[in-house]
Order: sequence, then C-alpha cells, then structure tokens
Amino acid sequence: MAYATIIVPIIVALVATYFATKYGIRYFRFIGLVTTDVHKQKKPLVPYSAGIPLLSGTLCGLLVYVFMNVFVFGVSYELAHVFAGITSMFIIALVGLFDDLNSVQVKVDGFVEGKKGLKRWQKPLLTILAAFPLMAIMAGTDHIFLPLVGEVELGILYPFIFVPAAIVIASNAINMLGGFNGLEVGMGLVYTLSLGVFALINDSTLAAVLFLTTFGALLGLARYNFPPARILSGDSLTYLLGAVLAVGAIIGNMEKAVLLTMMPFVIQAALKFWSFKSNGSFASDLGAVQRDGTIKSRYGNKVYSWTHLVMRSGRFTEIQIVAIMMAVQAAFSVLPFLGIF
Repeated sequence: MAYATIIVPIIVALVATYFATKYGIRYFRFIGLVTTDVHKQKKPLVPYSAGIPLLSGTLCGLLVYVFMNVFVFGVSYELAHVFAGITSMFIIALVGLFDDLNSVQVKVDGFVEGKKGLKRWQKPLLTILAAFPLMAIMAGTDHIFLPLVGEVELGILYPFIFVPAAIVIASNAINMLGGFNGLEVGMGLVYTLSLGVFALINDSTLAAVLFLTTFGALLGLARYNFPPARILSGDSLTYLLGAVLAVGAIIGNMEKAVLLTMMPFVIQAALKFWSFKSNGSFASDLGAVQRDGTIKSRYGNKVYSWTHLVMRSGRFTEIQIVAIMMAVQAAFSVLPFLGIF
C-alpha cells in the first residue's frame, strides 16, 4: 500500500506536468506572457511562469494520492493536511503568476534584467496569504528545532507566528536564486528528492508524498526548462517550490532537515543583503554572455551571489553553471542524513 500510494502519484505528476508544460508553452506565447532569455546571444523572447504547469502536475499527483487512499485502501486520516497544503500551494502560485504577469522589460546598467514584476514590499505581504490554510487546521507540532539552541516549545505561537513566517521566508528565499535555464528546476530536483527520501526514512509519509510528487512534476518540466529553455521558471515556480518546502517541513515535522537543505538559499540571502549594504541595491544573479557561449560575472571579482562565485571561478556555459549549483545543493542536501546539529 505505502509504496503504491507514493510511486503512482510521482508518475502521474510527471506525465501531467509534461503535457501541461507542452500546452502552457503554446498558450503563454499566444497571450504574450514572454520575457527575454538574457543568457542567449540573440536574446530571444521565451514563455515563462513554469510554476503553473508544475502546480497542475503536482496537484494531479496529490489528488491521485487522495483517491487511492480513500477509494482503494479506505484510509482517510490526514486528508485535511493534504487539502490545506494544496490550497497553500495554489495561493502562492497565484501570487507568483501575478508577479509574472507584469512583463514590462527592465534594463539595469545597460543589461536586460527581464520583467518588472511586483514591488518588493508586495511579495512578502501577498505570500503570507498562503499560510492561512495551514494555520486554520493547526498543522504541525508546537515545537521546532533552532540551530545551537535545540528543541523549542512554541505553543500557540507555532501556527500564528512560525507557520506564516516559514511560508514567507521559504518562498522568498527560493526566489532569490535563479535566472539561468534549469537552475531553479535543477536544484529543486535535488532537494525535493533528498527531502522525500529523508521523510520516508523517518516515517513522515505525507511529507514524503509531497516532496516526491513535486520531484516527479519537476522531472516532467525539466525537458522544457533546461538549456536551451522553451519555458522559463518565473516567480510562480520559485514561490511554489518555497511553499512546498515550508508545507513539507510543517506537516512532516521536518523543520531541521528543511533548514539544513535550504542553507544555499540562506547563504544567498546573506550575499544579497550584503550587496544591498555595499551598493544600495540588490545585485543581480545574471551574467554577461560571451561570444564563446560562456557567461561572465558583471561584478568582476566581487561575490554577491552563488552564481557570481561560480562565474568568477572559471569560464562556464549556462548548463555548466547549473550543474555546479546542483552539485552545491546536493552537498547541503546530505546534511540532514548526517545528523548535523
């Protein structure tokens, strides 16, 4: 029973996302939801907001999980958590779509940065709405793990403080690192797989289903998102992946494992705020594409992002930069299995 209710949703999510993405590419181009692929020589306009087909596939997989539990195996407990998680994911993907719909192209220092999107203060304000479904069912336990402190009992503060904070922080943290074909999807493949396996090992079945179903959906999207991408990620995808991490941490009581896995994004946030302190604005992750197809940092030897560190380390193409960042994510994804902290 357990294996069937995990494997089947993964396959369904993969197939559903594959076909939803194929349709989404045509539809987004038809309605003009396109943006500049800045790391290509000819700067083509490419459809984006890949979070929408990813959401479609993930929801299909999760609903199949519900169907199998209720109608095949006669199990109906924890369904409130499933539907609360689905609602949170839907809300946050919708916020990301609103961000993506403002597709006015922006230039900074002569470089095309992509679309304009929502104002910075609007993003955390809107993403907090996704916390309400989980707050309503009092999802999770009343204690969390804090580095160097240990287990902390939060009581009623858990649903009213920690849950919304987790949703807002996770979604916006994932949104801080991207801009390369396949980067968000590639890193997402690594951390959803590792967290899904970790959840299985620790008998957090519901969290395992969420992470592994999302992994399956990302596999279905990867063919169209890796270089040369036929659809770009957009904020709908980064917000959605952040929500998956937060929801999985809450319903699976996996805050420690998720925090350790997210350390690349914690470091990225620190680098971004350092760039703001140094320059008065947040540095871009993007680089300048060279004639040989390699990508060079716009900031010289200064490092304000993981991508800057990679670009200054050698002459790498887009797919090589993505592969390196996936390896970085894999290194941090091992930490929960080692019992760090």
